[in-house]
Amino acid sequence: MTIAVRPYDRDADFDPVGEMLVAAYRPGPTFRAWLRPRWEYMHFHPFIWGAPLDRCGVAEDGGEIVGVVHFEDNPAFTYLQALPGRTDVYEPLVAHAVDHLGGPSKTFDREVLGMYVHEDDTALQEIVAGHGFERAEGHGEPNARIDPSGPLHPAPLPDGFRLQSLADENDLSKVNAVLWRGFDHEGPPPDSELPGREFAQSAPNYRKDHTIVAVAPDGRYVSFGGMWVVPENRVGYVEPVATDPDFRRMGLGRAVVQETVRRAGRAGAEVVWVGSDQEFYRAIGFQVAFRFDLWVK
Repeated sequence: MTIAVRPYDRDADFDPVGEMLVAAYRPGPTFRAWLRPRWEYMHFHPFIWGAPLDRCGVAEDGGEIVGVVHFEDNPAFTYLQALPGRTDVYEPLVAHAVDHLGGPSKTFDREVLGMYVHEDDTALQEIVAGHGFERAEGHGEPNARIDPSGPLHPAPLPDGFRLQSLADENDLSKVNAVLWRGFDHEGPPPDSELPGREFAQSAPNYRKDHTIVAVAPDGRYVSFGGMWVVPENRVGYVEPVATDPDFRRMGLGRAVVQETVRRAGRAGAEVVWVGSDQEFYRAIGFQVAFRFDLWVK
């Protein structure tokens, strides 16, 4: 078999790579390739506008996509996805990353090329080490899971607050406000962010009925929880979650996430994942299962 690596073409490759990620998933306590929701979230986040996606590499075998190396929002930090058993794509994809990816990093205050590698993927660890990468201690991406059929110990809402989905009401100005403030941006939420909020909701598998907001007595959205479900894999994925800083420590974020988890379970998800090990999620019942370590050269 001959592996050919070529530049990524968003128009031609977005859907086939998403299908590859669905095919790559195996039920269990871990996963190596991204879940499809993260791939969609990446492509429908405004930070992707103008990004040099053609620097990413697609590995093909006989015209079938079997792997991809890519960044999310910064070409300095990369990810490698492959079908199960296709460790033969590791070397050519890492070589493509070395030749075509990398860039400045505020974290490391220099030009770097980083790659996130599953903590148990010894084959990929050996290949990146052979290319001069070293594990960056203290840097990585944890992943935690919860069984949506289990007890969730619901958090009571303060008087006057309620939960609703964006299928009930989808006020983009209110969505913009809670996400702007919830991610600790300074100043009032600018209207210039509205096209990006609309763009995010245009992702193929975005579900307004799985996106929950906590509504304050005055009608503002003050906590936001996104949920993506992959019916083919019976998996849910939490992204994003944010609470207005004026309304934190009131149980609103917990209530929002719990409702998204319940809805994912009703939609057929047998497990829900979140890319975090924060105490906030552990208190809800998520358990850290594994991590991707960051290797840097």
